[in-house]
Amino acid sequence: MQIAILSGKGGTGKTLLSVNLSYLAENGTYVDCDVEEPNGLLYYQLENKKTEEVSIKIPVVNHDLCNGCEKCTDFCKFNALAFILDKVRVFKDLCHSCGGCKLVCPTNAISEIDKTVGYIHSGKIFDTNIYSGEMIVGLESGIPIIDELLNQVKNSSRNVFIDSPPGNGCSVMESIRDSNYCLLIAEPTIFGLHNLNMVYNLVKVFNKKVGIVINKASENSIIEDYALENNVNIIGRIPMDLELGRINSEGKIVASYDEYKPLFTDILTNIYKELNL
Repeated sequence: MQIAILSGKGGTGKTLLSVNLSYLAENGTYVDCDVEEPNGLLYYQLENKKTEEVSIKIPVVNHDLCNGCEKCTDFCKFNALAFILDKVRVFKDLCHSCGGCKLVCPTNAISEIDKTVGYIHSGKIFDTNIYSGEMIVGLESGIPIIDELLNQVKNSSRNVFIDSPPGNGCSVMESIRDSNYCLLIAEPTIFGLHNLNMVYNLVKVFNKKVGIVINKASENSIIEDYALENNVNIIGRIPMDLELGRINSEGKIVASYDEYKPLFTDILTNIYKELNL
């Protein structure tokens, strides 16, 4: 089972929710797909973590073999190749690693080399498996790292909780590709409603089962009204609680405290009910 936790922007409580649910779940696995700003390891501090590189293939041109036919530049829709001063030039930061330029080259002038785009850190703590992606600063896309993260848990029999990137861009779409359920977390404000609507429309396109958690919950909020209008269940409400916020800000797992464990246990139970588990 894979559950993706999403929010329309950063700082809404996505990591708070995914870390605590993965901690409580039997056979839990936490996957941090927010590879541009991963922070799950602030809570799951692995002593013996394993780190591996994630790389992509980028083209290299042998100018001695190149006949200047420009078939490769015509093929590339990302402008990663250009014919300049009688030579094919490669703009590696624009390359999407599709391999098409190599296939269409009639003289076999194009080969490929590895380019490191990030890392995956993994380990185990509290009987929870941990996977965290990290993108190298300045690169264009973290999707190859997200792909590798999800491939590592694709056939897992464990309960996988995916800490998705914020927003509704390509990386978010990639992070929910195999999910059985999408859990949206939002704050009860006008801006919170706008961001919720943004990610809700995304998961509808993917035809995913969906529920909502309200963070900093208040009575009779506009998020409640939105859920009612769209026939989406409220799975849980995290209260405005200064002590809860303090514990979380110190990088501690809130659900490990007796007074807060029932709050996240109820959310987890409600998810299982939604999935008929």
